[in-house]
Amino acid sequence: MSSRFGERVRAALRARGPLCVGIDPHASLLGSWGLTDDAAGVREFGLRTVDAAAGRAAVVKPQVSFFERFGSAGIAALEDVLTAARAADLLVIADAKRGDIGSTMDAYAAAWLTPGSPLEADAVTVNPFLGVGALDGAFALAERTGKGLFVLAATSNPEARLLQRSTNDQGSTVSAALIAEVSERNAQTAPAGEWGSFGFVIGATVDWTDAGLAPFAPEAPILAPGFGVQGAAPEDLRLRFGAMSECVIASESRSILMAGPADLAAAIDARNAQYLEVAHG
Repeated sequence: MSSRFGERVRAALRARGPLCVGIDPHASLLGSWGLTDDAAGVREFGLRTVDAAAGRAAVVKPQVSFFERFGSAGIAALEDVLTAARAADLLVIADAKRGDIGSTMDAYAAAWLTPGSPLEADAVTVNPFLGVGALDGAFALAERTGKGLFVLAATSNPEARLLQRSTNDQGSTVSAALIAEVSERNAQTAPAGEWGSFGFVIGATVDWTDAGLAPFAPEAPILAPGFGVQGAAPEDLRLRFGAMSECVIASESRSILMAGPADLAAAIDARNAQYLEVAHG
């Protein structure tokens, strides 16, 4: 199998289904799991989630902020969770949403995408709103190391609407223009017939027509938060994403995590079965 991230995630989704288990140790969830609201608690929460997801889901997505709030001890806990997840043959997306210019962005990319780094993940979410070109160092590093990026493109939070639905001189929305620009980089780096390694964050509750979006080429993974608590259901996978539905990584966090540690594995199995039924229906 190709060592490129795009093809690795494509194979993982085909083998295990589209479900991505978010690792979001909210204080309320820690309490309901009987864990302390501190670095030790988030570490235990993350490791238990990894254990439950291993062999069941294709992808896990730690939300970095819930670990960062405990400072260096929280980051050390995150390092342990990332290492355990990758050792369990899960694809790991670090949801860090980093974005900056020049050497600063390069350093962010090095932290998350360098093999052997304490924070090594398979992919990281990045913010393109300082200009897609500001991410060039991250694109280059990801391609060299077989890693991936997920570029924020069309998020479902209402605060983003004014910016992301604005149009340029050609009449394209900001979201559509971002996807087009990143897709050009995928076309330059992905061999014919392979998925690009530079994917997109497109909310599962986003109306593609309203956002000015259309199917894109080459195909690349779509990280789709918004399933579960935020309102989208597995049956919305094909309805919302249409021809691109096979590219979707359906991210759910609280809706699964609320099952608690004893029932988490069963909740993952049940939810993934729903997605597989839709995907193969």
